[in-house]
Amino acid sequence: MLNQNTFRILVVFVLFSSLSMSGCSPTTPAAPSQVTLRLAVIPVLETLPLYVAQNEGLFNEQGLEVEFIPAASAPVRDQLIASGEADGMINEVLTTMFNNREQVQVQIVRFARTATAEAPLFRILASAKSGITSAHGLKGVEIGISQGTVIEYLTDRLLQAEGLSPEEIKTVAVPGITDRMALLESGELSAAMLPDPLSSLAIQQGAVVALDDTSHPEYSFSTITFRKAVIDQHPEAIRAFLSAMEEAVNMINADPTRWDAVLAEQNLVPAPLLETFELPKFATAGVPNQAQWDDVLEWAKGKGLLDKDLSYAETVTDAYLP
Repeated sequence: MLNQNTFRILVVFVLFSSLSMSGCSPTTPAAPSQVTLRLAVIPVLETLPLYVAQNEGLFNEQGLEVEFIPAASAPVRDQLIASGEADGMINEVLTTMFNNREQVQVQIVRFARTATAEAPLFRILASAKSGITSAHGLKGVEIGISQGTVIEYLTDRLLQAEGLSPEEIKTVAVPGITDRMALLESGELSAAMLPDPLSSLAIQQGAVVALDDTSHPEYSFSTITFRKAVIDQHPEAIRAFLSAMEEAVNMINADPTRWDAVLAEQNLVPAPLLETFELPKFATAGVPNQAQWDDVLEWAKGKGLLDKDLSYAETVTDAYLP
């Protein structure tokens, strides 16, 4: 049998050996693994804060790795989310509703951009050959749009807000933005709805502003959205991401002229506009409100795009904002 001294020596030896093999003291916590968030990105101005946060090391400061997955179009972006290849995206309420029509798949966590009284997100432009100069000149005139999208929603709501009846609003499906611009410039389309800054390029080429969302900014905004499974699994990562985004937005708003190289490199502003385009203020922390959600839902149901109510509380959350 072991005597008491021998037993003590063995205990000390075993303890020392186990500490040596582990390479740490018993109280040293294991290093947390870094979370990677994958963002599906299309080349729109809303993505500028993402690139600024990446380039300025703001995500790294928050202990995050953020990967950008380029998407050529909104449908491709949505497929990346649906397949789980991407965790988050910049989109709008309507596509979030489509994602959640059967069950909650994605949640809105922040505004990306909002229209303001000074800066539009979308414009209804008239061809220089049309003679149209105002919203009322659009009565009965076919407006080129992308059907079943935020483009159609805004066309209806902005014109209705200007006093046009549903019967006076006429649209024609022209899904491709570049096609819409070309037909507008040639005069084959009398009017078209276009996002900025492409609408600014069309104006430079001769188009006339008939109406834009600066008159009714409450209808026009984009959002940052993540898959609910990712939010539930990594809530602190979402919180860290939004903290970095807030810092990036504040940097952009404080010095809008500093980011021309990023705008050019990421093709966020058409090359002919780079020297003259004035960068708008980006939205600070916030989410769409219940009234904004309800209005999009009412419109979508009226168009037959959705057949049931969807919960605002289950889809829009401000819980992760800084």
